Amino acid sequence: MSKFTIAIHGGAGTISKKNMTPEKEAAYLKALNDAINAGYKILEKNGDALEAVKASVTELENNILFNAGKGSVFTNTGTHEMDASIMDGRDLSAGAVAAVKNIRNPVELAYTVMKKSEHVFLIGNGAEEFARQQGIAFERDDYFYSEFRYKQLQKARNANETALDHDINLSDDKKFGTVGAVACDANGNLAAATSTGGMTNKQWGRVGDSPIIGAGTYANNKTCAISCTGHGEPFIKAVTAYDVSCLMEYKGLSLEDAMDIVVNSKLMKIDGDGGMIGVDAKGNAALIFNSEGMYRGFASSDGSREILIYK
Repeated sequence: MSKFTIAIHGGAGTISKKNMTPEKEAAYLKALNDAINAGYKILEKNGDALEAVKASVTELENNILFNAGKGSVFTNTGTHEMDASIMDGRDLSAGAVAAVKNIRNPVELAYTVMKKSEHVFLIGNGAEEFARQQGIAFERDDYFYSEFRYKQLQKARNANETALDHDINLSDDKKFGTVGAVACDANGNLAAATSTGGMTNKQWGRVGDSPIIGAGTYANNKTCAISCTGHGEPFIKAVTAYDVSCLMEYKGLSLEDAMDIVVNSKLMKIDGDGGMIGVDAKGNAALIFNSEGMYRGFASSDGSREILIYK
């Protein structure tokens, strides 16, 4: 039995204390705590890392505060297109979906792609048809509607730009964040999962790093489990999540040192704004970002636990 750990994130970006009311801060901290608990409960019963990350991400997808599942941002055409991925470090099995609509929990669909199909990545209408065949829960459009997200869309449309939701300043509030979880279970198995609604006002079926294995999500028992958040295009170019694993495997770096190089050196050189969370097979966790803030937290069986928002 080794140390077990769950770590989560709810997005990184321009997150400043001056724009956060005490009520909103409390709501975010509670949401992060609930997501950590969802995964930790599984791990402490000698459960599987894969099930733990799925449970934590599902919890975040069900919370309107975050840009995933229920809280997903609007596309240019006023719809919601969601992406998600999940990976098992034991055998590198993985599942991913992109540009899916009306799926209650995209991470559940990604998990089902991994478990019930011979494929890794399904998109759009085909992924939705597979979801129907597998009995995955759908929701009507109004389930995903929030007035705040709609105002974000109007602002982005008026400025004629595509935006990360955490970079749109609206005076009344801020709700944002790709979500993700990584875990190491008591048997030393690793898993990672990531889910997002993408960018506000996105066009042409744009897809970021979150559903791409090796870019936004990666898990390998030999090295680490990683979930990323931020501006997806640079993360794709840098094959970010896999790069951390490579630095650990081929150069013998620690989890934290590898993540630090990728986030604060490699990504910065290509304007990669954001961060990542990671765990290694010894249950060590690291949560690193180069932006103003990142919704994040972790809990380990050695009693260490923290939930943070700002730098």
